[in-house]
Amino acid sequence: MDYFIIFITTVTGLYFHWWLYKRIQRWTDRDLALSFAGNDPAKRAYMLERLQQAQGSGIKRKALAAWLEKAAQEYHPAA
Repeated sequence: MDYFIIFITTVTGLYFHWWLYKRIQRWTDRDLALSFAGNDPAKRAYMLERLQQAQGSGIKRKALAAWLEKAAQEYHPAA
């Protein structure tokens, strides 16, 4: 019974750390996208859309900053 308790607490702890790690990755990716937008609400929405597009198309995290920077430069506000 002791091994079962140790196993369950270990698995639970590992899962929690993995979940927290993924959560922090999402927060940092979102903050990165919003940092290129500044205070413009329309550009913020545009950059969040581009972030979803990048994640959906499988852009690696190492290339994400450059990809988002390029997307920010391509932004043209609707007048």
